[in-house]
Amino acid sequence: MRIVSFNVNGIRAILNKGFDQSLDMLNPDILSLNETKLNEDDFKDYFPYSKQGYEIYWTNSKIRKGYSGVAVFTRIKPLSVHYGLIDNKYDEEGRSITLEFDNFCYVASYVPNAGEELKRMDFRMEYEKDLIEYFKTLKKPIIYAGDLNVAHHPIDLKNPKSNEHNPGYTIQERTAFTTLLEQGYIDTFRYLYPTTIKYSWWSYRFNAREKDAGWRIDYFIVSKSIIDKVKDSKIHNEIFGSDHCPVSLEIDI
Repeated sequence: MRIVSFNVNGIRAILNKGFDQSLDMLNPDILSLNETKLNEDDFKDYFPYSKQGYEIYWTNSKIRKGYSGVAVFTRIKPLSVHYGLIDNKYDEEGRSITLEFDNFCYVASYVPNAGEELKRMDFRMEYEKDLIEYFKTLKKPIIYAGDLNVAHHPIDLKNPKSNEHNPGYTIQERTAFTTLLEQGYIDTFRYLYPTTIKYSWWSYRFNAREKDAGWRIDYFIVSKSIIDKVKDSKIHNEIFGSDHCPVSLEIDI
C-alpha cells in the first residue's frame, strides 16, 4: 500500500502546476491533502476524482474562508470516518480526518502553526495534548500523516541556530512532538534514514528552494506495533507546485 500526504497550499493554485501528473506518478492508494483552502460549497467542483476510483472525504474551516482544510482520497473503503479529535474538536478549523480500516486507523492532520510572534502557541500546545488523548481512544494501530508544523531535530532544518525561537522550531513544539512519540509512535523517515538530510518545506522568500534551505515538517508517524510493516518512507522533493513537497509511506498492512 502506498499512502501520500501533500500540503498543497491551496488547491486552486496547484491544479495549474501539474498536480494531475504528480498524482498519476505517485499513484497512491490513499492520498491526503493539507491546506486545501476550499470551502464546503466548491470542493466537489475542483475534485471529481471518483472517476479514478477514489472516495473523497474532506473538512474545511467553518470560521474563516480560504483557510486550512484537509481532504483524504482513498481507493479502499473505510469502515468509518471521523472529523476532528475527541467530540469533533478542531473541526471548526478543518484540522483532521480519521479513516478506520480493517487493520489500522489513518489520521490525516494539518497541525496549527504557532503563528507570528507565537501568538497561537497556547492553542497549538492544547492541540498537541488533545491529539495524544484522542489517539488513546483509537483501538487499532495508527498511521498519522500530514503537515505537523515542527522540525524535530537540528538535522530537520537548514538553519537550526537562527530559528530556535521561530514557530516550528521552538522548544515547546519540539518537546510536544517528543512527548507524542514517547506514547509509542515512530517517525518513519528518521527511523529508516537516521542521518539523511532532506526537507519537505521551503519558504517562498530568498530563493530558499533553489538553495535547498528548507525544513522537514511533513511526516508519516506509525504505531511501534506496525513499524516492521513499513517498507519505505520518502520525501518527494522532485515534485513542485507548492511550498511543500509530497511525502509517502509504503507499508504492507
